Amino acid sequence: MSELAPINETGKGLTESKKGELLQYLTFKLIDETYGINVMQIKEVLRYSEIAPVPGAPSYVLGIVNLRGNVVTVVDTRVRFSLPECTITDDTRIIIVEHDGEQIGLLVDAVQEVFYLYQGEIEQSPSVGNDEALMFIQGVYQKEEELVILLELDRMFERNEALGIEAMS
Repeated sequence: MSELAPINETGKGLTESKKGELLQYLTFKLIDETYGINVMQIKEVLRYSEIAPVPGAPSYVLGIVNLRGNVVTVVDTRVRFSLPECTITDDTRIIIVEHDGEQIGLLVDAVQEVFYLYQGEIEQSPSVGNDEALMFIQGVYQKEEELVILLELDRMFERNEALGIEAMS
């Protein structure tokens, strides 16, 4: 009788490990699109709470919130991606991420789930849209019947002064 190849959690053979590092992503919704952020960049997910506006901030900066004594800038992710603004619902969340030692909040329509994928399974994003939107995209991943747009937060926040973050910190 021959030996069977060991099967991992996803039901695929161990050859999957040749696809690179195993990564973990959190998915969230903006309108009908699904986006993913590497969980290593996420500090926590909050329910929507009142955001204090900051006069003179860029249009995509909603304002600031007090998170256990720390001031956190909150970015309207829809506006940052040139999508129409939304109304706040019970599903609206603020994803707190860390970039260069600063905590930044991302307002999203809803948070969905955490899933795993291998680095080699990330496909290059198609060249559509404007350069501003494309610079935030690390790649895409076909997750079952759904296409997940994987974000590169470092690129999204590499110009802190453009976000108005330095002025508010």
